[in-house]
Parts: sequence; C-alpha cells; structure tokens
Amino acid sequence: MRATLYFRGSLTSCNYDCPYCPFSKNIDNAHTLAKDRSQVETFVEWVRNQKTDGHHLSIFFNPYGEGLTHTWYREAVIELSQMEHVEKVAIQTNLSARLDWTEKLNPLKAAFWATYHPGQTSESRFTRQSRELHRRGIAHSIGAVGVKSAFEAISSLRRSISPDIYLWVNAFKDKPDYYSEEDLIFLKGIDPYFEYNRMDYESAGKACKTGYDVFYVQGAGLVKRCYKDRQIIGHLYREGLEGLSQQRACRMSCCDCYIGYIHMPELKLDRLYGGRMLERIAGSRRLAGSPHIQEAPRH
Repeated sequence: MRATLYFRGSLTSCNYDCPYCPFSKNIDNAHTLAKDRSQVETFVEWVRNQKTDGHHLSIFFNPYGEGLTHTWYREAVIELSQMEHVEKVAIQTNLSARLDWTEKLNPLKAAFWATYHPGQTSESRFTRQSRELHRRGIAHSIGAVGVKSAFEAISSLRRSISPDIYLWVNAFKDKPDYYSEEDLIFLKGIDPYFEYNRMDYESAGKACKTGYDVFYVQGAGLVKRCYKDRQIIGHLYREGLEGLSQQRACRMSCCDCYIGYIHMPELKLDRLYGGRMLERIAGSRRLAGSPHIQEAPRH
C-alpha cells in the first residue's frame, strides 16, 4: 500500500511567540517532552517495520510547536530519509534550529516546509538558513501568514531568497473581508497560487483521500481521517494501514486549510504540486521575485 501519514505528538512548545499562534512561547515540562520523544520513536519504529509488509510511505511531521530544536525530531527525519520504503519525509519548521545535522539526510527524500515569522527572527538569519538548505540540495518551500502587518517583510523576503524557491502565503481568515483588492493584487504577485488558499471549499459529503490512503496520526497511535475531524477511526499500531483504510466522505461543512484540501480529488491539485505536495512546492516557477512584483500596500 502507498500511503501518506501526518504525525503529531504531544509537543506544544515553541521558541517563538507569534500573536496568531496559540502555542507561541508555550513551555512543555520534562514529562511532556519525554512523552513526545517516546511517541516519535515508537512511530519511527513502526514505519521501519512496514518494509516487510511492502508498504511505501510518505511522512509529514506537523507538531504543535517547533520540532527541530529537539534531537528526537532531527534523528527521526534522518532515519526516515534513509529508509528504502519511505518515499518522502518532510517537517514543518520555523528554521530556527541549527542545520549541521542535515548533512546526514538523504536529500532525495527529505524536505522542509519552512515558515517565516517576521518579528521572531531577522530576514538575514532566515535567508541564511534557506541558503544552507539550498547548498545541501534539500528541497524546501517557504511560507508566511498573510497578515497585513507582514506585507513589507514578505515582499522583502521574496527579493532576498533564491528565485526558484516557491514562497506561499497562508490567507488570514480570522476576519471576514480582510483583504482589499489592492491587497489581493499584492499577494498574488508574491504567491501565484494564493487564491487556492484564500478559498474555503464546500466539502461535506464529498470524496477525500483522507482515511483511505492519507491518515492523521496522533502521538499514541490514534488515527483520525482528517486533522480537523475529531472522530477517531482506529489505532495505527493495532489495526495497521489495511485495517484503517476505507473510502470516507468528508464530515466537515468546509475545508479551509492546505493540508486538508489538497487531498480532495475534485480540486486536482496533484497536477500543480505533483510529488511535492507534502513540502508544498508548486510546479510552476513563475514566481514573485521577478520584476512584476507589487509593492506592499500602505495601510
């Protein structure tokens, strides 16, 4: 079986304090960190054992917090990238951690989904980290949250990073009608595919790959169809992929997040992202950073 697994353990701590994030500057105690480490190591062991069953897996770590500041996440990404039956391993990160360990990665399989948070790190440090990944041949996308206060920083970042790196923008949806027409022109100049993320997709009752060959694994092994759907569909370590897999229509009224809607077949986003869906690298290189980029609107 070929499957994609999203994994989220007990980690909820981050070294940043972004105002739009509920886990900013949260500090996990030693018990929680030990629990998270055990969960990650158990998951990696399970993945290792799937080779004998003929499974081919793609893995994405999206912790509530920053994983790469902890040794067990770095070790997990290294080991998974070297497993023959693992086709891709990616992790969501703010790129604040050291990167010397990435020399041990298989660059053909490892990838980063990196998010830039203006005010939490300097542009020069962030771009230096990006250049280091680029030098090591490790694929990565870069993204930012599209709050208006970050527009100038996002525009500056686009000019600073390599032009062949896709810079995506997550739409800020906490306030209705948040963007003006001028804002949208600017954001589409940065991210040609911004409109995909700005939309909320009617999904209730519609087909979705989640629960069939895409699974959201919680630390102890409990599995949900989708990260937003709270219903538990089984236990990874007891039932395995075959026991969990079945066609399941979406139970939510709408889908509004990238890691959800990319698995809706009707959107055909695999044509845009191909084999780089996990790390969110779009296929086109008609990216901002070229002369047509718009200046950030004045608010």
